[in-house]
Amino acid sequence: MRLNREIKQRPIEIDTEIERVVRTILNDVRENGDSAVKKYSDKFDLPFEAGDPIDDDFLRILKRAKSQIEEFHKKQIPSGFEMQKPNGVIMGQMVRPLARVAVYVPGGTACYPSSVLMNVIPAQLAGVKEIVIFTPQPNNIIKAAANVCGVNIIYQIGGAQAIAAAAYGTETIPKFDKIVGPGNSYVAMAKKLVYGEVDIDMIAGPSEVLIIADETANPEYIAADLMSQAEHDIFASSILITTSERIVKQTEEAIEKQLKHLSRAEIIKQSLENYGSAILVDTLEKAFEMSNDIAPEHLEILTENPYDKLPLVQNAGSIFLGEFTPEPLGDYMSGTNHVLPTGGTAKFYSPLGVYDFVKYSSYSYYTEKALKEFKDDVITFAKAEGFDAHANSMEVRFK
Repeated sequence: MRLNREIKQRPIEIDTEIERVVRTILNDVRENGDSAVKKYSDKFDLPFEAGDPIDDDFLRILKRAKSQIEEFHKKQIPSGFEMQKPNGVIMGQMVRPLARVAVYVPGGTACYPSSVLMNVIPAQLAGVKEIVIFTPQPNNIIKAAANVCGVNIIYQIGGAQAIAAAAYGTETIPKFDKIVGPGNSYVAMAKKLVYGEVDIDMIAGPSEVLIIADETANPEYIAADLMSQAEHDIFASSILITTSERIVKQTEEAIEKQLKHLSRAEIIKQSLENYGSAILVDTLEKAFEMSNDIAPEHLEILTENPYDKLPLVQNAGSIFLGEFTPEPLGDYMSGTNHVLPTGGTAKFYSPLGVYDFVKYSSYSYYTEKALKEFKDDVITFAKAEGFDAHANSMEVRFK
């Protein structure tokens, strides 16, 4: 199959019917609590299936992934600071963990133990004391991932009703400070609508990968990596930007060959036809310029000396350097987080990390002598803004 020679924009319009349904569910749960949650779970959630028992080898893999993720994310643990001035003034910043975090894990036809690890571990390292999981399918594989992470509370609730319960609280479910984790369009809409009542991680869109390749790249690897994102869903975006026309042609041939052996071939084919692109550029500098403008969720650099190209990257969620660092490694095992900004939001959002589960408070201490040094300036400033009571708060201390 031939990739598009231009980048096709994915639809971003809000589905008004989904928004209407989600608003109804949110309002119902806020007003009627557990009874409303049960009503919607009975209506929308699939019958529970425990699945096959977890074997020792997969348990080993879960523990190995946990170790990798912990090792990387420990470097993100923030610290406060304090500064003391000669006039007796003390100022500083404290870091405190959030108290309660809800992790949403999708269910239904898919199963995502990796979502448990990627969301729970940074929260634990931040010091969050109460972490629970909401999922419509707490099957054996999800339970195993939760157990590896030490999470022992799992609510068998899915969809918008789970988000509502976590955001507002019910008779049996406490209100949480933050909701994280992926979900379908109803879950994403619910998270968007409850933001402000609680914090959320981000509004995640369809998955995407952008590969920058020069003439030294392996077309077989490029094809495999493009399809690894295309198999997510028909709206996934897989883009190749290269300086080599040969690479484009051979990548397309490799896609045709490999596609025959993949179980989600129809989804991959439709995704690539709709949002797969191969862009030919004159220079690698132009390739990185285009990539920075797109700000992809995943960026693979398949060039000679890929590490040396890292300074050219300004906007990307997670960056994979060289032909032996494929994006799926980051999905499961490398240690970096796979909860990433999509749809160009890497221009201003970051991957999920420990810093997402803490909050900062500043503090200051002034002596009478120190305050007197600033008194007149503060009074003038306050009056310039029309706030006499602010000025008075200073004046009364020196009458």
